[in-house]
Amino acid sequence: MPHLTHQAEPQQQLTHPYGRLGLHQLPSAAADLILLGDLTGRYATGSYSRLGSDGRTLVPREDRQGASEHGHRITAAIACHVARASGSLDQLTQLLLHPEHEGGRHARNIALRSGQARALDYIRRVWASATAAVNSTIGVESRHHAHEVLAALRDRIETTPWRGERGRTALRVLRAHLNFAEIAGSPLHHASERQTAEEAGISRTTLRVVYERVLKPGGWLRRLRVGQGREGSTWYLNGGSTHGQDSRALLSRFRTTQYPPDPALEEWPTPGTATTADIDSTVIARLMGHDAFAHDGLGSSALMLLGALHIRPVQTAGELVGTASVSRATAYRTLRHLAGLGLVHHTGETWSLAPRALEGFGNRPQAAVTGPIPRRAQGWDEVAQLYGTTGVAARRKALHAAQRAAYREALDRLAEHRSKAVVIIRDGHQVLVPAPRPDEIPAAWHAPDGSVLDPATGRPATGWRAATDGRLILITPSDQRSYDELAAAHAEALSEWESAA
Repeated sequence: MPHLTHQAEPQQQLTHPYGRLGLHQLPSAAADLILLGDLTGRYATGSYSRLGSDGRTLVPREDRQGASEHGHRITAAIACHVARASGSLDQLTQLLLHPEHEGGRHARNIALRSGQARALDYIRRVWASATAAVNSTIGVESRHHAHEVLAALRDRIETTPWRGERGRTALRVLRAHLNFAEIAGSPLHHASERQTAEEAGISRTTLRVVYERVLKPGGWLRRLRVGQGREGSTWYLNGGSTHGQDSRALLSRFRTTQYPPDPALEEWPTPGTATTADIDSTVIARLMGHDAFAHDGLGSSALMLLGALHIRPVQTAGELVGTASVSRATAYRTLRHLAGLGLVHHTGETWSLAPRALEGFGNRPQAAVTGPIPRRAQGWDEVAQLYGTTGVAARRKALHAAQRAAYREALDRLAEHRSKAVVIIRDGHQVLVPAPRPDEIPAAWHAPDGSVLDPATGRPATGWRAATDGRLILITPSDQRSYDELAAAHAEALSEWESAA
């Protein structure tokens, strides 16, 4: 094959006026992608289909559109590899336009259809996007460096205002992913949606909403690969972007209440006064999975206030509006609930935590306070029982366990190619007779050249071939795709089926 011959050449370096870039300087996966193309279909997911207008159904693209999207993803991946290797635009151009490099077929097709100038302009645009993406990421050199990156990310999370109920829920999801990343020792980690929902103490539907509308647009979290089979999705934690956090429509469901039009109300700190929060996310991570902080319980606002009061013990309600990223009305309402349970103390104009508040135990403050405490909490279990949220996490875990069991059973059936069987009674015993698959044919119908013999005439049947596993392949005039495109389409269809399941 020409690819193997080209790969075996000892001089595998590209020379140009600005320096040399050899394939040996790139990772093996990058070199294979440049030389052989996307043989595994890794970059085919979502190329040959798109979501319909309803946001649920998949609409297949035309073959040319799907191949073009697939080729663009391969080109962008190669550009990122070259950028990480400190390459240049000229080096990328020579790699893509090399006649024997399968990974550059998309760029060469543009040159054939629209001319060399159009192809060079396309490569320049891809290079600009790739360098911007590479420059915005941090290269982790060691495990110790990874922990330093995660610590810096935790500090940024704790000082970012998470406004509105949706923003506070997004913090719980982000903190759950930070827990997984700290265990993995890298911003790159694996986790399923159900696992994250259980860790954050929210439903799976809510998790998807805050990911699509807050975390992903804000640059905090990226899903690099959708989970397949028994493997969770692959995620990458980012440091967020200012643009994502300034988008008020993403963080609040009700703009009129969460963002009052009159600045004199001072519901939110303006950019000229206080734009940073100050919370202890470790406290939030420890408590957010408990039933007491479910949606119908104390909720996310109580988590924010507890985290803010833990890192700064004595604060006024006005200060808590900024440090906990809650509105003034939400701050007073939640503080009253916590004070009623004896978890916070109100002395004059300031608020502070009770000695065992983080364990859910309330007590009377040493200083005199106005008004009796209705009921002092005796642990978070009692708080959950008081709000009627006991068992929410257990029911969620049971539902997820049932879903996992059903999904694994479906995978096992698919792996075994199970079909409906016929049950017959023989000697008083039930005997299962599997039904034959419609695409399996007897060995006598196989011709030496791979064609299928018609049993009536004994001649090869037009349009049919026999695969190596003995199953039928129907060849139609619409089958114009290459083997690589068929393999990519198969990988994409398998990924879409597993995602839907």
